[in-house]
Amino acid sequence: MPLKKICCIGAGYVGGPTCTVIAQKCPEVTITVVDLSQERIDQWNSDNLPIFEPGLDDIVKECRGRNLFFSTEVDKGIKEAELIFICVNTPTKNYGLGKGRAADLKYIESAARRIAEVANNSKIVVEKSTVPVKAAESITAILKANTKPNVKYQVLSNPEFLAEGTAVKDLMFPDRVLIGGEQTPEGQEAIQSLCWIYKHWVTEERIITMNTWSSELSKLAANAFLAQRISSINAMSAICEMTGADVNEVAHAVGTDSRIGNKFLQASVGFGGSCFQKDVLNMVYLCECLNLPEVAEYWQQVIKINEYQRRRFADRIIESLFNTVTNKKIAILGFAFKKDTGDTRESSAIHVGRYLMDEGANLRIYDPKVSRQQITRDLTDSEDPNKVRDLVTICDDPYQAALGTHALVVCTEWDEFKTLEYDRIYKSMLKPAFVFDGRLILDHEKLMSLGFQVITIGKRLQRPNVHRPYATAKGVQS
Repeated sequence: MPLKKICCIGAGYVGGPTCTVIAQKCPEVTITVVDLSQERIDQWNSDNLPIFEPGLDDIVKECRGRNLFFSTEVDKGIKEAELIFICVNTPTKNYGLGKGRAADLKYIESAARRIAEVANNSKIVVEKSTVPVKAAESITAILKANTKPNVKYQVLSNPEFLAEGTAVKDLMFPDRVLIGGEQTPEGQEAIQSLCWIYKHWVTEERIITMNTWSSELSKLAANAFLAQRISSINAMSAICEMTGADVNEVAHAVGTDSRIGNKFLQASVGFGGSCFQKDVLNMVYLCECLNLPEVAEYWQQVIKINEYQRRRFADRIIESLFNTVTNKKIAILGFAFKKDTGDTRESSAIHVGRYLMDEGANLRIYDPKVSRQQITRDLTDSEDPNKVRDLVTICDDPYQAALGTHALVVCTEWDEFKTLEYDRIYKSMLKPAFVFDGRLILDHEKLMSLGFQVITIGKRLQRPNVHRPYATAKGVQS
């Protein structure tokens, strides 16, 4: 049936962009995004949105106040809506049973209980957060245990497949939309209601309906498979460095096989973000609970290789800088976990930065989209705040970050890093000047011709026979 009012609980990376695109594509539907955080809602109602996503600002400005609203009136949003998206955070547990692997579902449960308490008519409840298999069953149990007269619920699974930096594009042109629900007449009716929303802009063959558990597991499986590909090519990069092979050439050769394809075969300092590690660990815990230890260990290795890659990269920096970085200045270019986002969750830059600080390095950090406050929060999360204050300088531009440093370390593949004036940077650095390219985005031959010592992921580089006297930055001694 056509829907008139939708409520989304959670104004984060999933709820905000998803409902913004739905509002644009379904102008006849009123959508209210609710959140308990007044600060976050105020940001959504301002010109300074709480997240950076290319193209998102324009759509929010187009729809906000017309059929898209952001509010802290959670109860009002729930009461008025016919369909409710649950888009709350599901972090990995850091306590108790399943610590370090299981998803923490306290926010999911809290949302379900709030719906049960407030709703006074029937609702379609849609879990959109990444959740373990059978989480919908838990939501259903809570709702049914607190059902009021004449109030019925249908719980659907509609997992998101958004990548930070391309979230708007992913929503506009999805590879597929998964909708899982009960295989009953009532369940099928609810599924078709949600299908009606997506059919405004998604072709019918891309909307896949299935049972609830298949939908939930498909989300975990997709992210686990993608993470496994990254860990696989990163494992190959270690072999390449030891043998003289070039990981880019190996990746190209492998990717031309039509059975494999070329996506997610870019070697790097490791994957980050809100989903990959969390979802793989969730898969590990699920397998442990199902008494599948061999399967659990298989997926655990994906995480181990990612951690190994980060540690290995940091060790190469230390080794190249004459086996000590104590009191040396090192510029970190990029702090977000990937380009075109301000998201730093599980960013490799955090891990590499901490490893280097443990060795006494002074870090000069620049990122075009991550705030000073966010960088400081991330680094002090498990470090002494005084240590971070003494060893970290956050810079306003890459040239300031590079001034007087022993090395540049590229941790995020921002496009602007490809076109910097590296001759200017070289002159401002101590000599020998090192570049560590953790994302394989720079012109290594050009850098070496300028005089840089270049170390990269997955290949050995021979420095060309170019004699260049060591330049000295003004006021800086080499």
